[in-house]
Amino acid sequence: MKEISVQELKEKKDKGEDFQLIDVREDFEYEMSNLGGLLIPLGGIVIEANKVEKNKPVVVMCRSGKRSAAAIMQLEQLGYTDLYNLKGGILAWAAEIDPELSVY
Repeated sequence: MKEISVQELKEKKDKGEDFQLIDVREDFEYEMSNLGGLLIPLGGIVIEANKVEKNKPVVVMCRSGKRSAAAIMQLEQLGYTDLYNLKGGILAWAAEIDPELSVY
């Protein structure tokens, strides 16, 4: 499974690169803090797979990287290939990029 660090994600955002960010956490987690990605909770990733881009890189994120890894495995079963797991999830983002971000 391909991974991307929070520093690499920040560079992609700062450069305005064309990619999709998918957040597979639950609604209440997303409301507390998010990085502006599309919210598709893990339980609905297969049902809502049509919302995931096939023609550009997709970064999948969660709280720590475990649920996003599970989501990537499910999407790969559906034929998706250009997927990246955000290593450490939003916890790593808060620790390394934005200490002001609310996390639990």
